[in-house]
Amino acid sequence: MADLLIRNAAFPDGRTGLDVLADGGRITAVGRNLKAQAAREIDAQGWLLSPPFVDPHFHMDATLSYGLPRVNQSGTLLEGISLWGELKPLLAQEHLVERALQYCDWAVAKGLLSVRTHVDICDDRLLAVEALLHVKQKVAPYLDLQLVAFPQDGLLRSPTALANLTRSLDMGVDVVGGIPHFERTMADGAESVKLLCELAAERGLLVDMHCDESDDPLSRHIETLAAQTQRLGLHGRVTGSHLTSMHSMDNYYVSKLIPLMVEAQVNAIANPLLNFTLQGGHDTYPKRRGMTRVPELMAAGVNVAFGHDCVMDPWYGMGSGDMLEVAHMGLHVAQMTSQAGIRACFEAVTTNAAKVMHLEGYGLDAGCDASFVLLQARDPVEAIRLRATRLKVFKNGKLLAETPAATARLHVTGRAEATSFMPARVGD
Repeated sequence: MADLLIRNAAFPDGRTGLDVLADGGRITAVGRNLKAQAAREIDAQGWLLSPPFVDPHFHMDATLSYGLPRVNQSGTLLEGISLWGELKPLLAQEHLVERALQYCDWAVAKGLLSVRTHVDICDDRLLAVEALLHVKQKVAPYLDLQLVAFPQDGLLRSPTALANLTRSLDMGVDVVGGIPHFERTMADGAESVKLLCELAAERGLLVDMHCDESDDPLSRHIETLAAQTQRLGLHGRVTGSHLTSMHSMDNYYVSKLIPLMVEAQVNAIANPLLNFTLQGGHDTYPKRRGMTRVPELMAAGVNVAFGHDCVMDPWYGMGSGDMLEVAHMGLHVAQMTSQAGIRACFEAVTTNAAKVMHLEGYGLDAGCDASFVLLQARDPVEAIRLRATRLKVFKNGKLLAETPAATARLHVTGRAEATSFMPARVGD
């Protein structure tokens, strides 16, 4: 007898009426009307079964610190960075751990089971590194946490950043990070990209850089990142996060840049909630939306994912760990409101993001981990539109969280019965 059998589920690829059998933490069979028995059997009732949500770009060392040491009054990126600089000396490891664990609980309830978080290494104590390494170990049974060594104050701009970054990698941090546009000069930014990519190549690590998070069309470190990826043979292992300057670049330059990214197999991560909020701040009208060229990158074959970036921290006072909210904002900012565009945005917070993180065993095929989310929606389009309730969340075949189906009781004449939020599907 198997551990788990889910019957009559819809899949994100459009298939319906599928059964999923799981045993020993892995999916053992997928098909219709499986002749099998399991210790736990669930009727999905046609709801959408999805692989877990994945957030490939987050800052867990800062999460839930909103208002410390004060509120970001201007709401700008630069004031957020300044606030974080004020807060760092005041941080206590136990508070970092407590806030991070609370956020992980929020994430699990939302079906978010994999997070790549950047951790600031410019504090010589490496207090945040130690805290998140502890959190990573503690949440490992139910959430995959991948850490990026992030020199928030600039690799070359901060005197001890390179040494601290190397120390953090020695301690067990997974990914090499950077922020070339925050260096003092364009030349220093390019040099930092070169040094960090060489370090990653030497250690066999992945790379994920905050790159060109600016409205300046001449901030072009993604070009350098793609070129260094080519030079060092890091194809498929490198990610450029934000890339908001691409929103402001002229089309001719972009027509050369995107093919370079495709050749280097560089991933791109947009952060719709924060890019839309923080970019274009110097504009009067018209105001730029700021987010990178998501549909154009996708059309060219670049793997594009969406990240949450921040939740209740010096940069952003909102958020709840809901990747469907991220996808919802992303499709609006990118004007991807076709059926195909909406589905692509769903993939940006699931399969595409998993590819960025090089997650093994991810998916709904036989042999994959028995980790998935049952959503109160019939398909990905409906899931994003309604920010669908996560009915059940499983990790390796074990139930982690469940939420009752959303219903509303109408108190109007002749309509006193309970009514589901779920409308008819398109075409019904």
